[in-house]
Amino acid sequence: MRREDAEALSGLRRPVLLDLRGRVRGVRRRPARARAARHADQEGVEIGPFDYDRYLVDQLIRPIANLYRVTPLAAGETPAGPPVAYVRQRKLAIKEHIRFCADEGETQELFHIQARSWLDTGSSKYDVVDAHEGTIGLLEHLFKQSLLRTTWRISNAAGEEVAIAQERSQALAVLRRVIDFAPDVGGLIPIPYNFDIASGGSPIGKMDRKFKLRDQYVLDLAGDPGKLLDRRLAIALAIGLDTLQNR
Repeated sequence: MRREDAEALSGLRRPVLLDLRGRVRGVRRRPARARAARHADQEGVEIGPFDYDRYLVDQLIRPIANLYRVTPLAAGETPAGPPVAYVRQRKLAIKEHIRFCADEGETQELFHIQARSWLDTGSSKYDVVDAHEGTIGLLEHLFKQSLLRTTWRISNAAGEEVAIAQERSQALAVLRRVIDFAPDVGGLIPIPYNFDIASGGSPIGKMDRKFKLRDQYVLDLAGDPGKLLDRRLAIALAIGLDTLQNR
């Protein structure tokens, strides 16, 4: 029997047969890469999840582990779109391995922070690694500079320094350290925990803590329009400042 639309179907015969042959021969397609949601600005231009200059990092209350949500911001604290990453830190981990995922269920890893050593010596180093592209860069806690003000060095994948993040106020940094010695009390006293981010001695951004019941930080890199600092490294730093050091 010949169908009237045989000519139209014949155009599909080749790709269909090729697909079937691929399956018969055991050819498997590469699984789709994990990607965070892409957004569009007011003019309809598509923006990558890590192409924004401002992000809100807020902590969600969950059992067993700390969970953070990363959301791009427009003007003020208005979200520019849905969250681009969820981050969970396992408690009592011997060696830090913090995953940044596209979904709260942690089924699609985007990148992760991996400690180089299980022992925190005060000058710890943490690699930031993309799930598919490999190393993005390095976060390094500078021990000597951090005695008075917490200081981190941020390097790119080639090991070149791209930025320094340092606690903004030395007076508040010292006060925070004194308060932390008060058992069961220090953690209840709100102290500003704000950082300035500079590259080559010039300011390119900042991170400010918001006084809320849960930890909230606004990461602002408006001073880096050329995106010298990879936004994934900056977001990893924001999470690291809240999770990777005992403050």
